[in-house]
Amino acid sequence: MADTIYTIPVSEAFEADSECPVCELRRRFESETVEYYAGPSLMEPDTRIQTNDTGFCSRHFGMLYRSPTKKLGLGLVLDTYIGEQISRIKKYAGGEISIGDDDEQKEKKGLFGKKKAPSSAQNLAKYIRKHECECAVCKKLDYTMDRYIDIIFQQYRTNDGFRENLRNSKGFCLPDTALLIETAEKKLPARQAQEFCDTVSALLVKNLQRIEGEVDWFTKKFDYRNVDADWGNSRDALPRGIQKMTGNIDIKD
Repeated sequence: MADTIYTIPVSEAFEADSECPVCELRRRFESETVEYYAGPSLMEPDTRIQTNDTGFCSRHFGMLYRSPTKKLGLGLVLDTYIGEQISRIKKYAGGEISIGDDDEQKEKKGLFGKKKAPSSAQNLAKYIRKHECECAVCKKLDYTMDRYIDIIFQQYRTNDGFRENLRNSKGFCLPDTALLIETAEKKLPARQAQEFCDTVSALLVKNLQRIEGEVDWFTKKFDYRNVDADWGNSRDALPRGIQKMTGNIDIKD
């Protein structure tokens, strides 16, 4: 079955010989999205409205700052973002507006049946906590990764070649293995879902054993008796092992 514009990124991730194709998809799209926000889009009115509203999380602000793009655009975005948040924070701190779930918005009863409303400071804290969970890059990443997971299962359901590529892959990291197993029964017929789960579980065990052997040899290379021995595939075993166990793709030698 020929690839389409929608399936090409998934196929490329499975061909990349990585420890986890889902991590590879996530890494590629995250990098592309950061570069998008670090580029000319920073000056587009619709983008500025969005970034003034949500800003970026700590991780993605860091990636934007480390981007090779000139810092002026990021400075302008940060300036208007802070200005917008100052305006909102003043309103929450002054009691002009409040935030919370419907149940939390209702006045709460205190001692002797008296009603006690949340203080302005509590409303401000709730707003800050809610705002911490907002990020323009994270929102795009979450939406797109959901679509990629859909494509993985669509390809598995209909594409013999994709199923073969999956069986010959290095499997997935622990978190993405769990994600895929949890999602399989929602996306595949019962028999295929069981087959899929059996496949990714077997791949996980097989490749954890492989990495354990590579990490073990990495440690043995520090023994003077092995100083002249070939590293084999163990030279970068630590970052790959950490990725396999945690999904962390940021550790570089």
